[in-house]
Amino acid sequence: MPERIYNFSPGPATLPYEVLVQAAKDIVNYQDRGIGLIEMSHRSKDFIAITDEAEELLRELLNIPANYKVLFLQGGASTQFAMIPMNLLGPGKSAAYLNTGVWAKKAIKEAKLFGRIDVPYSSEATIYNRVPTPAEYEVEAEAEYLYLVSNNTIYGTQFPSFPDKDKMLVCDMSSDILSRPLDVSRFGLIFAGAQKNMGPAGACVVIIRNDLLDRTPENVPTMFRYKTHADNGSMFNTPPCFAIHVIGLVLKWLKKLGGLNAIEKLNREKAALLYQAIDASDFYRGHAEVASRSCMNITFNLPTPELESQFIKEATKLGLDGLKGHRSVGGCRASIYNAFPREGVVKLTEFMREFERRQG
Repeated sequence: MPERIYNFSPGPATLPYEVLVQAAKDIVNYQDRGIGLIEMSHRSKDFIAITDEAEELLRELLNIPANYKVLFLQGGASTQFAMIPMNLLGPGKSAAYLNTGVWAKKAIKEAKLFGRIDVPYSSEATIYNRVPTPAEYEVEAEAEYLYLVSNNTIYGTQFPSFPDKDKMLVCDMSSDILSRPLDVSRFGLIFAGAQKNMGPAGACVVIIRNDLLDRTPENVPTMFRYKTHADNGSMFNTPPCFAIHVIGLVLKWLKKLGGLNAIEKLNREKAALLYQAIDASDFYRGHAEVASRSCMNITFNLPTPELESQFIKEATKLGLDGLKGHRSVGGCRASIYNAFPREGVVKLTEFMREFERRQG
């Protein structure tokens, strides 16, 4: 493996090196067929086999029940902000949304176009530094579903467990899907943009319970109906072929690694190294409350914005790239998704201690 930087970017994010090498070969000549993967017809037997295998691996890794469809869609996760209420709400219907960050707030804005939206909890006043416990909010009896974002990339918060409410859960898992085991049967719908933990930008995976496919109001356009894509095996239109192929390669890599139990252990170890470096210092200050800390995105501040700029500049020169925090909170952010190597986290913590020694 040639020397590469450590990519702490929140997305598009780092991918397993072996996946990148294989994908690069497949672009030029897929399995010695004399044609590149991105040139193949999405109706060909070869590409349908790629999609089928990706779905099979996803079902295996997440233990997805048989009464759920797996869809590979375009439009990214942001399109789902509208597709979900378009399909699951209608005149006179309502839903509950937990406002734990920018992406939840954007989803709330879109959902209000299609039904009455209740927001029983918001941490906006404290710059989204925590997620709620189930005891902190109540969901209206008439709500069709409870919507949440499992991991808030910008702020470094994550639900340690999912709400135990008597409501169907709808969840945006864009930045932590496949990072830990979960019970899919507790959810009506799960969606995730691929570019953080699964593959390249361009695809969104939707996992939807079968009975929800028939809830869509009649005035919803064909392309925005989940049933359209479910009935056509994600092939109603040309799908994001290359992204689906890379997702499949990443899923193979994850299975070979030992699956979700194995990757959760690695993710917790990586996050613990960084949080220990933050907690052992008065120089660094974490943004998220301890009980809400993410294992995917670690956010922290230094004593001054000037020191933060210098920290990021020096880190980048050392090959520690993408550490600048989101403009809404500033500071620093280390995104350490599934494929991010442990040695990169170790190198960052060593730099943090050395920088503090010089500047603290």
